[in-house]
Parts: sequence; C-alpha cells; structure tokens
Amino acid sequence: MINKTGIFSFFAGAGFLDLGFEMTGSFETLFVNEYHKAFMDIYKGARKSLNTPIPKYGYDVKDITKYLEPDEFAQLNNHLEDSKKIYNVTGFIGGPPCPDFSVGGKNKGKHGENGKLSGTYIDLVCRTKPDFFLFENVKGLYRTAKHREFFESLKLKLKENGYYLTENLINAIEYGAPQDRQRIILIGFHKNFLSRYTKIGNYQSTIDKFNWASNTLYDQKEIFAKDWPSQDLFAENGERSIPENIIKELTVDHWFKKNDVQNHPNAKHYFTPRAGLVKFQTISEGDDLKKSYKRLHRWRYSPTAAYGNNEVHLHPYLPRRLSAAESLAIQSLPAEFVIPENISLTDMFKTIGNGVPYIAAKGLANTIADFISDLTPKTKAPLYAETISR
Repeated sequence: MINKTGIFSFFAGAGFLDLGFEMTGSFETLFVNEYHKAFMDIYKGARKSLNTPIPKYGYDVKDITKYLEPDEFAQLNNHLEDSKKIYNVTGFIGGPPCPDFSVGGKNKGKHGENGKLSGTYIDLVCRTKPDFFLFENVKGLYRTAKHREFFESLKLKLKENGYYLTENLINAIEYGAPQDRQRIILIGFHKNFLSRYTKIGNYQSTIDKFNWASNTLYDQKEIFAKDWPSQDLFAENGERSIPENIIKELTVDHWFKKNDVQNHPNAKHYFTPRAGLVKFQTISEGDDLKKSYKRLHRWRYSPTAAYGNNEVHLHPYLPRRLSAAESLAIQSLPAEFVIPENISLTDMFKTIGNGVPYIAAKGLANTIADFISDLTPKTKAPLYAETISR
C-alpha cells in the first residue's frame, strides 16, 4: 500500500485546489476532470513548470454528468476500485461552479445550470463511495435561506449513503492568503473507511474531532480588528509608508514582491481599457466598495478575487487593471505557477477568479492529512453489523 492519499479531482479549473493538496506531500492526484478545455490547458501547462507528475488515470475534459452514464460510470468506478488497491485512502475533491448560489452572480440556485452540478457531484460521490470527499462552494449556499434548504438536502443524501460529515465556513485570509474570501467547505468520510479505526456508534464522534483550525495562521476577527488603511488619493507610482498595526504578510504589496510580479512570465497579461485611462486615474487607492472598478490598496488585503460578472480590479498605484501575475499572487499561488502564453485573457482571469486560494487549499489538505494520520486502527466490527442492528 502507498501511504499517500489518492485524489480524484472534479471541476479542477487551473488546479489550485489540487496543487495545494499535492504540495503537502501527503496526496497524489490520480484523475482530473474539467469541462473547459482552456482551463485544462492551463492546468497541464502550469504543472509542467512545476514538474508535478501526470495523473495515473489521466486528464478528462468532460461534463461531469457524463460520469453518471453506464459506460463512463463503469470506467470511473474501475479507476477508483483500482486506486483503493494501491493507496491506503482515496478521495474526491471538487468545487462545483457557484454563480447560481452567489448573490453577486446568477443566484438561480439548484435550478440553474451550474447549480445542478452540485447535485451531480454529490450523486457521483454517493454512487462510487470514495473513502472521503471535499465539497467547496460560495457562502451563499450556506447562508442564503433558499439555497440552504438545497444544501441540507445534499447532506441528507450523503448521510443516507453512509457518510459522516463535518462543515465549516472558512476564510482564505486565515490561512495566509491576501484576500477576504469566504467559502463553505463540506467534508465527509464513509462508514466503511471509519470502520477501520473505530466501532459502529463512534463514527460521528470521530468526525467531530476534525480540527478545522489546526492549520490556520490567523483568526479573522483579529485580522479585521487591525487598523487597515481605507482610501488614499491615487498617485501613479507614488510611494506610501507601511502603516503600523497591520499584518504585512496579508497585504497585496507583500505578495506582489514575494512573487516578483513585475518579472513574472504573466506580468504583461492584462486587459487594456478601450476608452483611455481617465477613469482608472480618478479612483482612489483602496476604493473597493463598488461592484466594479475596485482599486486595491497596497497595504491591505484584496476583496474576493472575482474577475467575472463585469468586476474590474485595479492596480493600487498604476493606471491599469491587475495583471494575471498579480491576480495569481492574490490567489497565493507560488511564483513558479505560470499560465501558458496561448491562453486568452478572458480564460486566464476567469479560471484565476474561480480557483480556491492555493495556500488555503494546502491548509485544508494538511488538516485532512492530520485527521487521517491521527486515526489509530482499532478492533474492527464486521461491516454487516450496522445493517443487523437497524
């Protein structure tokens, strides 16, 4: 048995979530699914520059609903069963497209085309039964009443299919990403996996020991209590001293320097305005209260990196939009993560905005790895005992 945990990735995008898992050293990506070919091209191209291994079961550009069809399901299930013979633990990870649950997006909920994919992902988990799964989505699915009902129905289906669950509304900034980005994370472990380590009746109490805070670096209440600067008049290439009582490591400027964004291969990849620079020069540094044309402040963290739905994020002290290199830094990617030259700007920024911040993904992966490693094999009750006891 290989000690690493094998993962099957769905809705992979550019692979920020997968990379976070891989870079812990505890996980290996075995299978990658993504619907948009351009996003998969970014995934493959970035992995070349990072020298990460090709997934054992390959890359698959396909609508996830296809895996519920008999032939496709059989092949995926065969891959999963094969991986269980090689890896001690196997799991699914994925964040279905979320505009239908976002107040700032389409907000159509479970009836929207993207909203339906959340149900499809959970159906696939229930049918294939990996040892564990991770589900990531916007906070609207968790906090909006009409979407919460759908979320609860997904959880009920998972429980009926043998999963024991834990959930948390995380903020990427607590893991060290320079971005205020809340996401609901749902994680489940199947009873067949848990039966290796604890007796029937103790499954939920075992899951309740999952320590969500074990790999966070900060508490968001303490972060937001700092004296962050609000707005300053825009000054092209102007210098500004770092304020006291902030956390420098969570600032946009810190990450721009950390990733050397001016010399990054994606430094020149940004949209240029059609109507000149006038509007870009009138917006104050740190004025990010509008839906669009938000100018970041160099000595503050970024609002949620969302570059679709006509959102425009501006450079703190240059009269232009953010570059792909700067956006990757805000998503806390390593400087070595490079998007191939032949990808369109639209696809670059869409997939960057859709991704899970790398450093948060790595923190979540470490927390799952810690939970698994802390499980101690115990007397294993027969798997049929639960059925008899009902």
